[in-house]
Amino acid sequence: QVQLVESGGGLVQAGGSLTLSCTASGRMFVFNVMGWYRQAPGKQRELVAAHSTGGRTNYADSVKGRFTISRDNAKNTVYLQMNSLKPEDTGVYYCNVGFPGTKNDLWGQGTQVTVSS
Repeated sequence: QVQLVESGGGLVQAGGSLTLSCTASGRMFVFNVMGWYRQAPGKQRELVAAHSTGGRTNYADSVKGRFTISRDNAKNTVYLQMNSLKPEDTGVYYCNVGFPGTKNDLWGQGTQVTVSS
């Protein structure tokens, strides 16, 4: 059984920074992809950033140049460094991982990020 534990959310002023972490515990995998999604109030969940095992990354246009995703396979952890935060970055941020050799994935419980103006 694999569980995802997220941390690092909180309240920050516009222009500030936060770093989110998501660690998978239990059986060890090298996940196909590890990524972050977010959901703002009244909006659909959207991809923020993703990191594949091949090193390829992709970002939502709205966060390019401000957010950086990285992963440490030895620690089964994915990070999201968020700089120059804006009020529109506010939402619940969810970690998502894809299991190798399958189309199965797993979601974390979410961590709240609130950016005040």
